[in-house]
Amino acid sequence: MIKIFKCSGNNYLSKLDRFLEKRKEFEKINTKNVIKIINDVKKNKSKALLKYERKFSKNNEIKPSKKKIIQSIRSLNPKIKKAIDYSYNRILRFHSKQKIKNILYIDNLDNKLEYKHLPIESVGIYVPANLPSTLLMNAIPAKLAKVKRIVLANPKYNGKLNPAVLYAAKKIGIKEIYSMGGAQAIASLAYIQKVNKIVGPGNIYVSKAKKEVFGDVGIEGMVAGPSEITVVANKKSDFKNVITSLIGQAEHDTNSQCILITNDENLIRKINKEIPNYLKNLPRKNIAIKSLKKNGLLIKTYNDKQITSVINLIAPEHLELNVNNYQKYLKKVFNAGSICVGRYSAMAVTDYNVGTNHILPTFGSAKFSSGLNLNEFYKKISYINLSKKGIEVIGKQAITLAEYEKLNGHALSIRSRIRRK
Repeated sequence: MIKIFKCSGNNYLSKLDRFLEKRKEFEKINTKNVIKIINDVKKNKSKALLKYERKFSKNNEIKPSKKKIIQSIRSLNPKIKKAIDYSYNRILRFHSKQKIKNILYIDNLDNKLEYKHLPIESVGIYVPANLPSTLLMNAIPAKLAKVKRIVLANPKYNGKLNPAVLYAAKKIGIKEIYSMGGAQAIASLAYIQKVNKIVGPGNIYVSKAKKEVFGDVGIEGMVAGPSEITVVANKKSDFKNVITSLIGQAEHDTNSQCILITNDENLIRKINKEIPNYLKNLPRKNIAIKSLKKNGLLIKTYNDKQITSVINLIAPEHLELNVNNYQKYLKKVFNAGSICVGRYSAMAVTDYNVGTNHILPTFGSAKFSSGLNLNEFYKKISYINLSKKGIEVIGKQAITLAEYEKLNGHALSIRSRIRRK
């Protein structure tokens, strides 16, 4: 079922890169439809939004009433509420440790330079259907950063409001809640609710829409697309741990990516043989099967250097080092969204209540970006207060550069503030 790739020959990394690029090419499908939806919502606002919600989701109510929200929350199983409370507390505690430091620098000329963090004023959070954990991961850092206005976009699930997402929203203190999904929800957040920044993961259409509205609004400094996992295992790894980790990510989306890296050929054969048995009872087995057939990969390596080279090329959203001797790999892995170390560190639990964030870079963007954190919800502003002596001393050197660059207006502006001739 899952493709097998062997790291043989000098060009194995180039071959692997071509396989990974195909998934990115798939992402380009339906781009015209996404752009069409965004432009329509931008121009025709709520009328266009409702049109697409009716077309794609059979949804006639964009803004649910307070009464319906309260009724939905009351229907939630107390056990689920307790689990959400538990996750909320752990995520809040861990993210509270992400201290933001302002900078104040006064030089020997009494020039004062400052660099301050100011919270973004409004943020739109996209939460796919029935995922309260995703709302917690996005909204708690925003709340800690003191974002004044948080707007939630959450599509209805089977035509109904999701009580777990709404309970999480109430716990966080979110007042603006909209039932909308897909590209039209991203367009609405940008052009109807007019938030300053949009965060939150989604499918191909959501990811593409966020890229299209970027510039009019901000988005995360990463690609938060369909889920990914890479598992490193060997003959001593627990087989059930390995196969369930792969399946756990495959059930997210048909464009999810699940990869095994191993030096044990028997493990590869066993996984391909046994995986149908593990899939057969999954409610989302059809999604998982499509994902594994299209994007799954079982990689056979022949030495430790190949293992770390392959990891750094893939730059996975999630990496599981399900081996006893994980230390020899850790220092050589530079590209990953998060790393679960050792057999007990199941990636799936990090989706809920470990405390770290599960909004992580995908499509190889872990090579240049990080997971969601408090910094995503701040702007940084520089403050410059020059002294009389300061402008006289440093201004002369600035004039020299301005005149070299033939920007004489710059030079005049600086010279006008210098009293010593």
